Amino acid sequence: MDSSILAKLERIADRHEELNAMLCDPEIASDKRRFLELSREHADTDAIVTSFREFRQVENNLEEARELLSDPDMRELAEADVEELQERIVELEARLQKQLLPKDPNDSKNVMLEIRAGTGGEEAALFAADLWRMYSRFAERQGWSVEPMNFSEASAGGLKEVVGLIKGRDVYAMLKFESGVHRVQRVPATESQGRIHTSAATVAIMPEAEDVDIDINPADLEWQVMRSSGAGGQHVNTTDSAVRVIHKPTGLAVRSDQEKSQTKNREIALRLLRSRMLDAEIQRVNAERAAHRKDQVGSGDRSEKVRTYNYPQDRVTDHRIGLTRHNLPAFMDGDVGDVVEALRAHDEAARLAEAKREP
Repeated sequence: MDSSILAKLERIADRHEELNAMLCDPEIASDKRRFLELSREHADTDAIVTSFREFRQVENNLEEARELLSDPDMRELAEADVEELQERIVELEARLQKQLLPKDPNDSKNVMLEIRAGTGGEEAALFAADLWRMYSRFAERQGWSVEPMNFSEASAGGLKEVVGLIKGRDVYAMLKFESGVHRVQRVPATESQGRIHTSAATVAIMPEAEDVDIDINPADLEWQVMRSSGAGGQHVNTTDSAVRVIHKPTGLAVRSDQEKSQTKNREIALRLLRSRMLDAEIQRVNAERAAHRKDQVGSGDRSEKVRTYNYPQDRVTDHRIGLTRHNLPAFMDGDVGDVVEALRAHDEAARLAEAKREP
């Protein structure tokens, strides 16, 4: 392993031991904010230190095994040990290099999932509803919760637009590469001639922003109230419960009419606005990185066609990494884990290659 990497690991290990002592200090334990800050730092380095300690132990074992090679009685056994330990060294080096990659500070966040029907009319709206169900089923498989926040239904039963909050462990880390244009090729239920149509829907994965992430000046907001127009019975259509908020400096606008209460709709709109502002900043940073990193999974551009769902050929293809898999019904039922992991692995490999190129 490179000496600079070893030196970095030594510093992390020393800091980890220092944190152990600090967390046992009664004075620090009484300061909740400081204790929480140090606890998070300790947790972030724990896995790295565990791997590094194992790496050092395996190194020592390998040195001892090599010394036994000169003993005729132990040579055969020592050769087997050396081979096994060398393989373990390689595995641990690879693991440590991955663990040392900079972490996305948003990876642990919940996400706002936004799906909008694109080209294709009612068929696009039906596909948007299918995608909403697909991600909801995947969330169930992961043990996450899904909270619908905004619906706009189409006349044929699909969804013009849907926004939901997905809560759970590392949701953004798992789903962040799902953003982009998703295209479907199939025969619509309304098509009498059996012709295949191509429709599309846009998916946006936005980390849920907290107050500390995005500071909004109330003076920068313009609020509008209006009658709700969606489903919900007579009440939502006869009261000014729907709201629209515009962030004047950026021009970003969000509407919420899901709840009967104007107050609740204001809360939802503000949460969505914060997440969109954070997402806009993430897209800007990703676009800058894309200028010199051609092998990344995506630049954050919402117009990028990322995936095609071909029903006649029973396949789904992710165009960014050239991955195709079959059994489309299972995929649409939420069995998307292998593709999600393949996208994460591709991004990780690209970042590892980038890190090796850096001086």
